[in-house]
Order: sequence, then structure tokens, then C-alpha cells
Amino acid sequence: MKKIGFIALICCVLLSCNETKTKNEKFSIITTTSMITDLVKNIGGDKVNVQGLMGAGVDPHLYKASEGDVSKLSNADMIIYGGLHLEGKLVDVFETMKRQNINTIAVSDALDKKDLISSTLFASNYDPHIWFNVEYWQRITVFVANKLSEAQPENKDFFQANATEYLKKLKVLKAELDAEIATLPVEKRRLVTAHDAFSYFGKEFDFDVVGLQGLSTATEAGVQDVQKTAAYIIDHKVKAVFIESSVPKRTIEALQAAVNSKKHNVVIGGTLFSDALGNPDTPEGTYIGMFKFNVHTIVEALK
Repeated sequence: MKKIGFIALICCVLLSCNETKTKNEKFSIITTTSMITDLVKNIGGDKVNVQGLMGAGVDPHLYKASEGDVSKLSNADMIIYGGLHLEGKLVDVFETMKRQNINTIAVSDALDKKDLISSTLFASNYDPHIWFNVEYWQRITVFVANKLSEAQPENKDFFQANATEYLKKLKVLKAELDAEIATLPVEKRRLVTAHDAFSYFGKEFDFDVVGLQGLSTATEAGVQDVQKTAAYIIDHKVKAVFIESSVPKRTIEALQAAVNSKKHNVVIGGTLFSDALGNPDTPEGTYIGMFKFNVHTIVEALK
């Protein structure tokens, strides 16, 4: 009944939307997560108007669209979202927008399914945290630039030039991350976090990654999850565990207490940005700044 009621709400909002758009209005793009918002702004520049639904600290797994959000989406020229069921509670909304002929794009479509980390425990059967592979983010950059160029061919050269410049920055970022991670011995590359958001990071940078919760934060960690992860920390002499900006810290604090109760000292190594960037107007409020901050925090705590 709740699902039917929400779809009815979407329809009502669509019917009441003002469909007039002046010629002077910029091409309107609605994005979901802050990582995608940052990317689209880098490519679109001043040729587009980008509005992100999810700000700093917002968990996309649990995000529910408000009536105001549905109104923004229905008035957009383009919607760009993560896909792979990352924004699980918005799936019906996106399907409705597609039926309304709104250009609705999942950035995960830039990647071949064979390159994704599979999971039978997540709704899409794949890990959706694809931004933690820099090479994948480069492919997504090209994909988004091409989609914008198709939608606004008169600005194609502008979008492609911006994408080329951003790709150079991502190449520099990857080199910097590799250099810093190289200072951490391989045997110390064990990353324990609140939920399983860092598997792509672990695969790219040779870390053993353990998430206390699963791929989604919709279900909380149980006692067995805490005990199993505590045993892992003790067995591998892990020095630090990490909380996440978009996930309540109580589960990691419970994990720390469980480990310390068994006479093994583990500290909270800091807060990582997983499903959302940091506050706007800070370095961590950008994809590049977020990644640098995360890697520096991880390396310094585990050394």
C-alpha cells in the first residue's frame, strides 16, 4: 500500500508541474550523490544548472525522495544517478521519470558488468560503490561528457574540453594515491570500516577490506557480525578501525569495545567519506579531495 501511495504522489506532482521553460534557462540537471554532483559540475561548467539531491553526510541507501525532490526531478532536462540500486528507495521514481521521457542516466552504465564486484546479498547483485576505483571514475567521466554532448550538441566542444582537463586531474590523483599507499607495508593494508563500501578501493590498492555491515546500511550489524569482525582484528593485529561520515558511529564503537574487552587495543583511526563527500567549500567536498583525505587518514592510522 505504501508503494502505491508513493507512486500516486509522484503522479500528482508530475501533473501539477509547470512545463513551461524559458529559452534563457540553462539546461537543468538533477544528480543524486555528492560524488556525481561534483563530477557533473566539473564537466558541465557554466553551461548547465546542476542540483544535487544528497549533500554531505547523506546516506544514499536510505534516502527517500520528498515531494519537493519529485518536483525537481520532473522539471529536469536530465537526471544523473548512480545505478546498481545504490539509491534503492528511488528506483520507482527513476522509472517514472523515464516513462515521462526525461533523460535519466545511470553512471554505472559506463562500466561493463564483468568489471563489477558481484554480490548476491545486494539488490542489484553488484557492489554499487564504483567511485572508489579511479579508473572507473575516468570511464564514467567520458560517459557523462558524451551524454551531455548528445543532449547539447552546441556545447559539445566545451564539455569534451572540460572532461579532458578533469581526466588529467584524475591521472595525477591516481599517481599521488599510489605513492602514499606505497609507504604502507602490504601486511598492514587491512581496512575495517562501518559498512562494506571500500571493496573497489581494496581491489585497486591491494587492501584486505572488512565491512562491519553489508553493502547496504539498511540493515544494522548484529552481535555475530561484531564478534566475527573483532576476531579478525585480533587475529591480524589491526591497529585501527574507521567510522564513516554517512553511517552512525555506534556500531564501530561497539566493535572497538568488543576488541578492547579481549585485551587487544584498537583505536578509531578517523572518519572516512564513503557514500558522500565532505562539506561544500572544503577539499573533502570534492571527489579528488575526498579521495586524498581518505587515503591519508587510512595510511597514517595503520602505519
